[in-house]
Amino acid sequence: MDNEQMTMDNSKLKAGYKNTEVGVIPEDWEVKTLNNLSEKIMVGIASAATHAYRDKGIILFRNQNIKSNYLDDSDILHITSEYEKFFKGKRLKSGDLLTARTGYPGTTCIIPDKYEGTQSFTTLITRLKKGNLNPYFVCFYMNSEQGELFFTLNQIGGGQKNVNAGTLKSMLIPLPLLPEQTAIATVLSDTDSLIQSLEKKIAKKQLIKKGAMQELLSSTSSDTVKPKEGWVVKTLGEVLKVRHGKDQKQIEDINGKYPILGTGGLMGFTNEFLYDKPSVLIGRKGTIDKPQYMDTPFWTVDTLFYTEIFKENSVKFIFYVFKLIDWYSFNEASGVPSLNAKTIEKINKGFPSFKEQNQIAQILSDMDNEIETLAKKLAKYKQLKQGLMQNLLTGKIRLV
Repeated sequence: MDNEQMTMDNSKLKAGYKNTEVGVIPEDWEVKTLNNLSEKIMVGIASAATHAYRDKGIILFRNQNIKSNYLDDSDILHITSEYEKFFKGKRLKSGDLLTARTGYPGTTCIIPDKYEGTQSFTTLITRLKKGNLNPYFVCFYMNSEQGELFFTLNQIGGGQKNVNAGTLKSMLIPLPLLPEQTAIATVLSDTDSLIQSLEKKIAKKQLIKKGAMQELLSSTSSDTVKPKEGWVVKTLGEVLKVRHGKDQKQIEDINGKYPILGTGGLMGFTNEFLYDKPSVLIGRKGTIDKPQYMDTPFWTVDTLFYTEIFKENSVKFIFYVFKLIDWYSFNEASGVPSLNAKTIEKINKGFPSFKEQNQIAQILSDMDNEIETLAKKLAKYKQLKQGLMQNLLTGKIRLV
């Protein structure tokens, strides 16, 4: 956009805003290339000799360690100090921006203080100039919708897309004064902290539930191979009948009130149902390890089994039993994974009384409901963050 065009367009804008190469921003903001804001932009160690890897030594971060706005240190490599000394100029400093070249090209995080002096493998390293720059602000912008669009449009390569240092240098960054940069970064960092806290809480709840399932659904006591008192080993065929789904083409209706379900979940709607009682669904072909629970009328396609549960058995209890079965061990195809109805019905599992089945199902359902509530809260926080990033990083909302 040339200066004359910008001047004409600016006359139509809200007072205090201007048109720029990155869109509409406040008049007191600047637009600079990342190259102009940086001391250096370079590539990490380009190739690491296999003999240099060790279980301990100098930490070597990779593209997969780079997440949006944070560094994932759960899976890291190490190299010997003897080998690392040849790459002194590439050592990471606290506050450096680390950008993924491959995998999710453009994703950026900041190197925290504790990883000062570590190394990275084939990543992009940006060292910002000191002074009027908040690295967290720049990092948030690089991971924003505008940043993602820039990296998508500027990826190179065939099968494995990537970004290079030249691309990074040309990236345009809208820049308020330092106090506003810091205020924006603080708000977004606080939101990130809330999100990460919820994610950790959900992960912990899921681990607790997994342990509870193993304990509650096991037909033997934890300290013995003897069956629990009152539990009986039965084939699944003694408690349910596996039924086949049907082709949905003739009954589809976009305004239908009943869901059409496949192995991946919802496929459409219909005004006819195949079954109207609580049921556990399991894939016949394709995705065979994702049981589904339904307690309202539904239609399943021919790649998805549903079950008719016999009386005096808890459907929800059987759903949780299905979730613990290693379904791929019953796969009967060399190509696309497949299950056979008769094979499913021959599987042996332990079953307590109907009353105990319901009690166990209620405990696990309560856990699921708690996790689902947290997941919805997490989704809202993530949506809030996206809105904040869009508004704060473009100056639509000012924090002066």
